Amino acid sequence: MSQSVKPHLDSHMLPVFARADVAFERGEGPWLIATNGDRYLDFTSGVAVNALGHAHPHLVAAVQEQAAKLWHVSNLFTIPEGERLATRLCAASFADVAFFCNSGAEAMEACIKMARKFQAVNGHPERYRLITFEGAFHGRTLATLAAGGQQKYLEGFGPRVEGFDQVPLGDLEAVKKAIGPETAGVIIEPWQGEGGVRAADPSFFRALRQLCDDNKLVLVFDEVQTGMGRTGSLFAYEKTGVEPDIMALAKALGGGFPIGACLATAAAAAGMTPGTHGSTFGGNLLAVAAANAMLDVMLAPKFFENVQRSSLLLKQKLASIVDRYPDVVDEVRGDGLLIGLKAVVPAG
Repeated sequence: MSQSVKPHLDSHMLPVFARADVAFERGEGPWLIATNGDRYLDFTSGVAVNALGHAHPHLVAAVQEQAAKLWHVSNLFTIPEGERLATRLCAASFADVAFFCNSGAEAMEACIKMARKFQAVNGHPERYRLITFEGAFHGRTLATLAAGGQQKYLEGFGPRVEGFDQVPLGDLEAVKKAIGPETAGVIIEPWQGEGGVRAADPSFFRALRQLCDDNKLVLVFDEVQTGMGRTGSLFAYEKTGVEPDIMALAKALGGGFPIGACLATAAAAAGMTPGTHGSTFGGNLLAVAAANAMLDVMLAPKFFENVQRSSLLLKQKLASIVDRYPDVVDEVRGDGLLIGLKAVVPAG
């Protein structure tokens, strides 16, 4: 298809976002200041990204200091601050190793590849299928869209990437039936954000862990949205009573600077040897400076106590709204500051 005359466009941005007609020029903590000077209390947080608000002084200083020295060298060389970030994340979690990338979808792609590779290097290359759950959202790449299984995002992009079997969230019998000779593992979000702030009971997570152990499957947690303090602990898996083998992080990891991570046990990552995966920008100097600064703040004493206090207050106030307006909203759900308010009327 060729076109000799260019059409007149109001914007040269690809129109894949239904953008609100407002633009911002600066931020102060939880506040955004629009280009016309109006102030907004930011409940969007960059879609679960700006966990410390806007222009946090420690993050600003860390990125400014690094920017004045060195931005990018590539993963052909040792990056000491990346090594430090990996060590800190592993020390604070179940994991032994970390891989850094640029987004949640990339983190999930790394998890998917790692789960499949684990089976291959352990003598079962036929095991490549992953069990996922209805209502999940795992990213916008072709593989992560197939993992999420939502038809509205898959429409028009050709054949669905093979290898994902979806079952209802919380249905243990459906999971058991889905396990077959080609199953490599299970992917689950501790809380489904896109799916309406829904979570399975902790007993379901314990049963999943046991099923994976019994069948030599890999348990993958997608904590792109729930990780980095969102639910009142550094990682949401801490509240499920089980540990995954592999976990994806992104969104709040850099406090607004793009960075994702795939964390794993040494056993789960055994197949990921030189050349099996990579990233040009992943874990570059600016990104890891931001992420290390985020950890400085989040790992400080009483940080999560404050999140939990704020959560309790927010839930109480929202519950009073449910009581007063039952014809508009009828339920508050979630954990920490990952809160959903279920609407009776159409949410839009």
